Amino acid sequence: MAGKEATVYILDLGRSMGEKRHGRDQTDLEWALEYVWDKITTTVATGRKSALMSVIGYRTDKTDLGGIMEEAEGYENIRVFSKLKQYFLGDIRNLQEHLKPSKTNNGDLLSALAVAIHMIDSATKGTKGNPLKYERRIIIVTDGRGEMDTADLDEMASKIKDPEAPFEIVLPGVDFDDPDVGYKEDGKEPHKAKNEYVLKRFVEDCGGNFGTLATAIDQLQTPRLKETRPVHSYRGPLTLGDPENYEATITIDVERYPCTMLAKPPTASSFVVRTDLAGVSDPSTESSATAFGEDHPMMDLSAVRNQRVYQVESIEEPGTKKNVEMDELERGYEYGRTAVHISESDMNVVKLETWQSLQLVGFVKAEKFERYLPLSRANFIVPQKANQPAQLGLSSFIHALEDAECYAVARFVAKDLKPPLLLLLVPRIEPEWEALVDVELPFEEDMRRYKFPPLDRKLTVSGKTITEHKDLPTSDLLDAMSDYVDAMDLSTFGRDEDGNEQEYAKPEDTFSPLVHRINDVIRWRATHPDPTLPIPDPAEILMKYSAPPPELMSQASQQLDAVKKAADVKKVPPKVKGRGKRQRTDRDKPLSGLDVDALLGNPKRVKIESSNLIPSFKQALLAADDIDAIQEAADDMAKEIRSLISNSVGDSAYGRALEAIRVMREELTELEEPETYNSFVKTLKDDVLSGKLNGNRRDMWWRIRGNRYGLVDSKRSAFSPVTEEEAKRFYHV
Repeated sequence: MAGKEATVYILDLGRSMGEKRHGRDQTDLEWALEYVWDKITTTVATGRKSALMSVIGYRTDKTDLGGIMEEAEGYENIRVFSKLKQYFLGDIRNLQEHLKPSKTNNGDLLSALAVAIHMIDSATKGTKGNPLKYERRIIIVTDGRGEMDTADLDEMASKIKDPEAPFEIVLPGVDFDDPDVGYKEDGKEPHKAKNEYVLKRFVEDCGGNFGTLATAIDQLQTPRLKETRPVHSYRGPLTLGDPENYEATITIDVERYPCTMLAKPPTASSFVVRTDLAGVSDPSTESSATAFGEDHPMMDLSAVRNQRVYQVESIEEPGTKKNVEMDELERGYEYGRTAVHISESDMNVVKLETWQSLQLVGFVKAEKFERYLPLSRANFIVPQKANQPAQLGLSSFIHALEDAECYAVARFVAKDLKPPLLLLLVPRIEPEWEALVDVELPFEEDMRRYKFPPLDRKLTVSGKTITEHKDLPTSDLLDAMSDYVDAMDLSTFGRDEDGNEQEYAKPEDTFSPLVHRINDVIRWRATHPDPTLPIPDPAEILMKYSAPPPELMSQASQQLDAVKKAADVKKVPPKVKGRGKRQRTDRDKPLSGLDVDALLGNPKRVKIESSNLIPSFKQALLAADDIDAIQEAADDMAKEIRSLISNSVGDSAYGRALEAIRVMREELTELEEPETYNSFVKTLKDDVLSGKLNGNRRDMWWRIRGNRYGLVDSKRSAFSPVTEEEAKRFYHV
């Protein structure tokens, strides 16, 4: 569980913040708000009620302290936009309307800082006046061009450094000098240089962070990892032996915490239009009001709620189902693809009674353990806090495993009556801490043993071993591939700050593009609600490791060419998409240039035969070499389909006609001539529904409709002008 925090943003809204400087296409305030909005939206995305925020503007046109303090001399042109509270999307929308450059340069930064300190002090006091456990943070963004009253600077610094309730000060200044990153503004105004000097000494005296805004914005590109307070999954004894029946046992009080957790991107929520039937209050709509405000468009929506219903076949009415209650059902368990029913009485017999425990059951040599066996994520097992005997005992056990080069195997039951697990305990010794790292081991039922043929030889039916074959790599190919793998080695391709070799793409330097990209887009859209604005490209650091580094590819080009030569790699001709008239001439033309059809006496036109309808239609299309031939084959096929329908006794010939329609639709779509089929099926629909095909043939239309043999839309074929909506409307009578 994350701790409590109270953050106040102090923004410089003076007239000077509305100017564009140093070739930027943004004003200083717009540039500064990139940093501020990222910080605010990141906090809002967590949804934590204990993450309180407030925004204070100084050098504003109006003075409004929001009741935090009484308005007095020296506090003019300061505006409190909100008290400390949990922020929502509606608060961001309201702030966007107010965070504009003012028409004045009057206003004191240090007075605004005093208001922020007083606000946090008042909001984080306990019932007896003692400060609560909050992380107090003040973030200041300014261009340093305003006036400052430094009379009470020392008192303010001592208040910020109060050991009982300290504050963290962060000040990224617009175009402030920062020797750490080598930035210095040319032609700086003397007044601004003086303010920078004062603010830098003040922030450093308070133990805060002082720097230039450019560096802070650049750091926003690096994803921030979510750190969560670990919650123990087990707290109890680690035992060796049976302490209840024997004295010669070992018992160590330990705690188990997760080592890593899977980060998932935020999921979308489903909403429906709210009806507010009978004025009933809906918890989902109340949460929408809290998040968006009463006037927000999202207030017209309500969250979708799911309801689960159990149904079984009805004995009284065959072919129907009836609803049953959950307690009327018996439990079933999957065994492969079979559902196995076990009654409650049998379950009580076979159910294993377990108690919460962590028992050592054996040891294994580290060199004999197969790394593919672990099933779960890793966890840390550490001694219980403030338990010195447990710390000494577990440390001795960890060092014993390390010295013996062994791993321990333990039987773990997380809670009473839970199924037991087998854990592998691996010693981990670091300079400042020691722990056991555990991973889950498989049982025999979890193992899947598959046999594959060897890769370096082939076995014939007679038992003969073949080492040279077209499917087996040669020694030259193996050597070339080995050299190529060595040339693509990433373990020494990276460089540190001093230019020394180091690993490329370290795990701590790589980030999940899925998780962080979605979070970035959500935060960006929160402050840019206009749907016409294009979403910015992903940060460079997210895409850095999505492809091999070009420098390494260039260095390994010689080894890659050797692999191609040894493997006799040849370029495959491009695959012809479709069988349409656009590619038919090139596709059917033989390499020799001879007309094979003419030599074999094959006709250029094939007649559609009613006794051999579908094969003859396909042969006609195969022999067609122009659009006229395709249209002629389609017309003959359409004539035969109409004949089948009109001459059918009842529905006896509907099946043959329906199959012919299916083949005609697929073949013409593949030939990139969907319009030929569409014109046919439109005419067929009109003829069937109007009774032109020898009486009432509506049953044939329902079969066409039920099999979805209607118009070919643009989704199915890019050459069709019919939209999906038009194709759906076609099925309506």
